[in-house]
Amino acid sequence: MRKLEMRICGDDEMKYKLSDLFELQMGKTPSRDNPEYWSQPEFPWISIADLSNADKYIYDTKESLSRQAVEESGIKIIPAQTVIMSFKLSIGKVSITPVPMYSNEAIMAFIDKGIVKIKPEYLYYLLLHRNWDEGTNKAVMGKTLNKATLSEVVIDIHPIEEQERMVTILDKASEIIDSYQRQLHALDTLIKARFVEMFGDETNPYNWPIINVEDIATVTVGVVIKPAQYYTDADHGVKAFRSLNIGEMYIKDNDWVYFTQEGNNKNNKSQLYENDLLIIRSGAPGVSCVVTKQYEGCNAIDIIIARPNTDKIDPYYLCMYTNMPHGKRQIEEGTGGAAQQHFNVGKYNKLRLMLPPIEKQKQFSDFIAQIDKSKVVVQQAIKKTQLLFDSLMQEYFG
Repeated sequence: MRKLEMRICGDDEMKYKLSDLFELQMGKTPSRDNPEYWSQPEFPWISIADLSNADKYIYDTKESLSRQAVEESGIKIIPAQTVIMSFKLSIGKVSITPVPMYSNEAIMAFIDKGIVKIKPEYLYYLLLHRNWDEGTNKAVMGKTLNKATLSEVVIDIHPIEEQERMVTILDKASEIIDSYQRQLHALDTLIKARFVEMFGDETNPYNWPIINVEDIATVTVGVVIKPAQYYTDADHGVKAFRSLNIGEMYIKDNDWVYFTQEGNNKNNKSQLYENDLLIIRSGAPGVSCVVTKQYEGCNAIDIIIARPNTDKIDPYYLCMYTNMPHGKRQIEEGTGGAAQQHFNVGKYNKLRLMLPPIEKQKQFSDFIAQIDKSKVVVQQAIKKTQLLFDSLMQEYFG
C-alpha cells in the first residue's frame, strides 16, 4: 500500500460559526395524507435511513416526491454539492448531494453563503470527524441537536489550497478501505456460490432428504424478561449477545452489554456453547451466526439459540442455510407484526431443511474456514488503513 502522509500547518486556520458560513436549512415531510404527494415520484427525498446507508455521496433514496408535493408543501430544495447531516435521533450522519434533492426535518443542509472558499468534501470530512455527543440534548426518542445550537458551533477553516490537499489524502485512504471492503464482499459471494454449487438452490435439485430444524437441533430463546436487571459494566460482567452483535455468518464484536456473574448463572438456559447458532428474531429476522470458542459461556438476550446435533448437522451448514434464500424465504413467510417483523422459536423449529450427508456438509464447513483465513488478512488491512485514516482526521481537524 502506498504510504499516505501529509502534515497540515494550522497557522492559517480561521475560526467561524457555522451560521457565519452557511444557511442552515431544515428539511420537511409533506403530508402523508395526500397520496398524490408520494404516488408520482420525481424528486429524491432523503430520510435518516437513506443517510445511514449512504457513503460520501448520497445517490439513492427510498422515497421521492411528486412535483405537486414540492409546489404545495413549501419544502426547500437542497442544491447539488451541498453537505447534509442528520441532527436528530441518529446524529452526525454526513453526506453530499450529487444532484438537487429534498430531505425530511431530521436532516440539516449546509448551504454555502460564499463567505470563504470551502470545498464540500472538506466540510464533509470536518463534520464527520466532530464528536456530536458533546452539546446534544437527551430527547424522548434519543439524542438530538437543534438549529440554534448547531448555528453556534465554531469550526476552523483552512485555506482552499490546504483543503484540497487534505481532501486528496483522505479520499485516497477512503478508497483503499472501500477496495478492501469490496474484497470482503467478493469472498462472501464466493461462499454463497459454493453453497449452491454443492447443495443446489432452494428447489432441492439434488433431492436431498427434507427435515425440520427441530429434528436436528434444540431451539430456545435468550433472556426476554427485563434483561437490564442483570446489567453491569465490562470489567465485572459477562458478554450478552443482542441482535446488534449478529451478522450474516459473523459476530459483530462491539456494542456489547454485560450480565453480572449472578445474572449469567441465573439464566443458565441461555448460556452459550461453541457451535450454537444465534438467530435474530426482530428487525432483521433470520440473520444468524455461529458461536465460536471465544464466546462460549456468554449469554443471549431476545435472540433465538439453536444447539445443533453435530452428529447429524454441521453448524456452519445450518447457519448458511438459514442466511441463504433456502431459509430466508421461509423466515420471511413466517414473520409477523406490522410495525416490526418478528420471528419466533416455534417457526424456526418448523423451518424445512435439506439434509445432505454430514461428510459433504463438513466439506463446505472446511471451505468456509479457508475463506475465513483470507478474510482475516483483508480485515487486518482494513483495520490498519482505518487507523491511518483516523490519525489523519485527528491531525487535520483536531
